[in-house]
Amino acid sequence: MRILVANVNTTQSMTDSIAAQARAAAAPGTEIIGITPRFGADSCEGNFESYLAAIAVMDAVVNYPEPFDAVIQAGYGEHGREGLQELLDVPVVDITEAAASTAMFLGHKYSVVTTLDRAVPLIEDRLKLAGLEARCASVRASGMAVLELEEYPERAVEAIVSQAEQAVHDDKAEVIVLGCGGMAGLDEQIRQRTGVPVVDGVAAAVTIAESLVRLGLSTSKVRTYATPRPKTVIGWPITAAQPAEAAR
Repeated sequence: MRILVANVNTTQSMTDSIAAQARAAAAPGTEIIGITPRFGADSCEGNFESYLAAIAVMDAVVNYPEPFDAVIQAGYGEHGREGLQELLDVPVVDITEAAASTAMFLGHKYSVVTTLDRAVPLIEDRLKLAGLEARCASVRASGMAVLELEEYPERAVEAIVSQAEQAVHDDKAEVIVLGCGGMAGLDEQIRQRTGVPVVDGVAAAVTIAESLVRLGLSTSKVRTYATPRPKTVIGWPITAAQPAEAAR
């Protein structure tokens, strides 16, 4: 089984970190391929960058030259999952939905700890769109920018732990969700500090994607995520014909 894990930004070191976390969660026999968009921002922390990432990830995935069995979109709260589902005939798993749905198996309420405060409304909207907001106690910002997670890892852990502890004590959260793909690998440290389950979206998405592939399930194509109708697309390499050829 081969799973593409698509970073939503252009920072290669973050792609490498996300792919490493995905490999740690993958079952034997699952090949994880980390891909980085060829254009876009070096981090995604707002609507402009998120919409740009949606286009860039679709471009990167449909132009991947080898067969693959599933795709993970590794950006928390980012746009684009729906477009990928239209373009592909293999399962597409977004880490936002994977993390939140997994958290609901582990406690009554979960809280998300993300990067900057400006990302909070985007995440709240994505959870609402996915029907996952009813059991979300809060979405909290650590105040750390995405790129600072790698640059200042110790400070990042302290900032995330502080917000996680407040979520547990003040918001009555029973599970913490890491609200950024760049937080991959921090779950164990935060779990030890807070004493509650901590869900990393990349790891959760891998296990969900593997399960869907093994069950022989993929996105319904009868209505919402039907393959795009053939149209003339100017100045963009994606065509409706390419995805079926790229996927197994």
